[in-house]
Amino acid sequence: MGRWPLVLPIYGEVASCPPHLWGGGPKGRRGRAGGAGPEGQGRRGRAKAAGLGKLDRVATTLTHADPLVVAGVHLRSRLFIGTGKYPTDESMLAALEASGSELVTVALRRLDLDDPKKKTILDVIDWRRYRILPNTAGCKTADEAIRIARLARSMGLSDWVKLEVIPDPRYLFPDPEETLKAARVLVGEGFKVLPYINADPVLARKLEEIGTVTVMPLGSPIGSGQGIQTMEQIRIIIEEAHVPVVVDAGIGVPSDAALAMELGADAVLVNTAIALASEPALMAEAIRGGVEAGRKAYLAGRIPKRPQASPSSPTEGMSRPT
Repeated sequence: MGRWPLVLPIYGEVASCPPHLWGGGPKGRRGRAGGAGPEGQGRRGRAKAAGLGKLDRVATTLTHADPLVVAGVHLRSRLFIGTGKYPTDESMLAALEASGSELVTVALRRLDLDDPKKKTILDVIDWRRYRILPNTAGCKTADEAIRIARLARSMGLSDWVKLEVIPDPRYLFPDPEETLKAARVLVGEGFKVLPYINADPVLARKLEEIGTVTVMPLGSPIGSGQGIQTMEQIRIIIEEAHVPVVVDAGIGVPSDAALAMELGADAVLVNTAIALASEPALMAEAIRGGVEAGRKAYLAGRIPKRPQASPSSPTEGMSRPT
């Protein structure tokens, strides 16, 4: 092929990030504040054990020293963007710019690579600004997905691959057995595998155990815009995982992205909600805001839900009429 670079740039190294935010140390939780610590503490407990006060966490967030780390690569943005369904290349590029994203997925199987002179999406995207994440969309079996991943590597695209194995043409649910099979082979060949899965905590654990660098549970069916319909399952995956959890599929509006981040997800991947919006760039900017707001809310720590009201003003020490 010979027309794409052999090495992709690594963006966003942040020197001042406290270890508790990116899972540093041999037993650290993944890239989030308050993950399970060396003594098996809860997600909130680890920030406390690290000796960080509330002001430290706020200052860290405001200075953006809160990177997501995937396979040793620092990413400033926690919003990943898909490149399908846009009406024009120009609208896609405007949306990428507005999103602030650094990681962009491309479905190799849907590219015409037979004619080396024909322009593809790989020629449109600026490789100096974005990390290209090849994906195996359109593959129905593990063998097909493995072949596409190997093709991406042979083209010099990346040894990162978003693994999708989807035989179901109607609801587009991923095949758990074929996904696990493909992941095992690809990890063994040195790929950095980011698997798209049903919101299945058992499967997520098995994938992590064989060496995937993330798990990517769906919020609801691809392109449905139904939002986060698998909230409790995702909550369990987040609680148990030691690699980044990226909520993928089903996000329709910024509030869906914010909710995923408030749950403690490390990132979200969005395509259809942006690409098919009336104004893709504006929606990309809005979802970017949702991701950032949700992450800050997670770091800040929400108040507990109560069955009864709790007055905002003090009820003791108040002057009383005589």
